[in-house]
Amino acid sequence: MRLILNVLWFFFGSGLLLAIGYGIAAVLCFALIVTIPFGVAALRLAVYSLWPFGRTIVSRPDAGIASGLANVLWVVLAGWWLALAHIVAGVAQCITIIGIPFGIANFKLVPAAFWPLGREIADLDRPTTA
Repeated sequence: MRLILNVLWFFFGSGLLLAIGYGIAAVLCFALIVTIPFGVAALRLAVYSLWPFGRTIVSRPDAGIASGLANVLWVVLAGWWLALAHIVAGVAQCITIIGIPFGIANFKLVPAAFWPLGREIADLDRPTTA
């Protein structure tokens, strides 16, 4: 079932468009050198937005104060409007019964788009090692 949802998400649920958008943001962050950690986070979001079903976001236990401070900067510059875009898209997709799984996938992307540093993508099938 996850494979079917991921394929439908990729083509119809805006997965490809989200990944391209996050990829462009990553390239811009890499070009500015100082923002390379944001580029890495954007690439992580691009990969997650391509194939969200069967995976989730978990906090990294080794994330330090630098991740928290960088997340504050991220929220001010990009996080709030990315999270808002995912919320709006999620609500729009949940209007139809067929779109509800895609809306839920957009809602799963909200915390990652709002606060991406200090998190990682984990498969639901494999337990995380702490």
